[in-house]
Amino acid sequence: MEILVWSNEMMVSAIVLVVTFIAIFTEGIHGIHRVKVGMAGAAVMMLVGQIFSFYGPEEAVEAIDWNVVFLLGGMMTIVAIMIPTGGFQQLAYKIADYSKGRLFLLMAMMGTLVTVLSLLLDNVTTVVIFGPLIILICQSLRVSAIPFLLAAALLSDTGGVATLVGDPPNLMIGSAAGIDFVTFAQHMFPMVFLAWIAILFFLRILFKKELSVTPAKLDLTDREPLSDPKTWYASLAVLGIMVIGFIMHNSLGWEPWFVTAIGLTLLVFVSKDIDIEESFTHIELALLMFFISLFIIVGGVEHSGFLQYIGQFVVPFVDDYGLLTTCLILLWVSAAFSAAIDNIPFTAAMIPIILGMEAQGINVSPMWWALAAGVGMGGNGTHLGSTANVFIVTISEKMAKDAGDPSLAITPGLWFRKGLPVMIITLMICTAVMYTFFPFFENSGV
Repeated sequence: MEILVWSNEMMVSAIVLVVTFIAIFTEGIHGIHRVKVGMAGAAVMMLVGQIFSFYGPEEAVEAIDWNVVFLLGGMMTIVAIMIPTGGFQQLAYKIADYSKGRLFLLMAMMGTLVTVLSLLLDNVTTVVIFGPLIILICQSLRVSAIPFLLAAALLSDTGGVATLVGDPPNLMIGSAAGIDFVTFAQHMFPMVFLAWIAILFFLRILFKKELSVTPAKLDLTDREPLSDPKTWYASLAVLGIMVIGFIMHNSLGWEPWFVTAIGLTLLVFVSKDIDIEESFTHIELALLMFFISLFIIVGGVEHSGFLQYIGQFVVPFVDDYGLLTTCLILLWVSAAFSAAIDNIPFTAAMIPIILGMEAQGINVSPMWWALAAGVGMGGNGTHLGSTANVFIVTISEKMAKDAGDPSLAITPGLWFRKGLPVMIITLMICTAVMYTFFPFFENSGV
């Protein structure tokens, strides 16, 4: 095996990577939005790449994982079409009616709905839809919305780990490793389901006091009816077709983004009254640009040879301590980093390292599952662990500001006290599952 020697190209690419990621992680201190930081980092990486002759604009375009970008953009557009129909609101209202003031039942049912939708729509989109609805229902019941908002984020973060399209890092891992929808679900769903059940019952203990109060009679007199039944039911049918497409995409030779594109195209033709220009304005271009910038930055580091240089020091560790130990360490380390920072940039940095280890003859199949579980479960640890968490904190702060009551806001300390125990419990479950069934993860054929 050829030993890579430290070079100037590695040094400058590593400096750009480290400085950019530190700036992303300290966004709250310097106040520069992480998308701006990512764009600046990508531009600098291409500039130094050309100066040192290891990276340029053409290589940068090739480094972008367009499968992830197009899939996210397509799903955002489909959701933008579905929201104005009032269908999601009706689901939330029916759950609130059915619970009849039983707060844990309301939490369990709302959490289940959010989780199920997170399997397909991704956890960020799901909490964006249901966060404001949860606040509306809790205000009508005159109970604290904090337990329900936290439950929605924690359960959707966890549930989203189960499928290829449930969490942005999953898309990145699946696309890089060539993992199809069915294979991903077969390996992740069982451990995620056990972790999800544990969280649900642990939440009852964490919020025992808040859930024991007697709520006011539910009064949602200002609820709006289903405004566009045709589009809502057409959207559900299209989502059903897309699920079949995701399941069969490998045998059909289609990438997941193509399944999404077909579903979106079908939906805009079935629902002729859709304002397509309005729907496209709801695409989160900032998030997509952040992904593109990260791919460009990591691509430059990869072209410089720095990630392969790091990987050659990991290979002896695997030889000395074994693949299982390495995977379990990766699981917990990934979770720790994802709790401290957003799991998306950490995943972007880890993928090329694992690919470099694969190029050196190591069976990295179980590492993909350890990485997916680690960054997914680790996202629960702090309010910065995932984009969904940041959104939930933001709307709780707005709720507190509107009400003039600071106690209604989810503070970083509150999230840490509630989220960190949840993260540790889920990691213990994932560790036990991976340890017990390691041959299944090791021989997954990825």
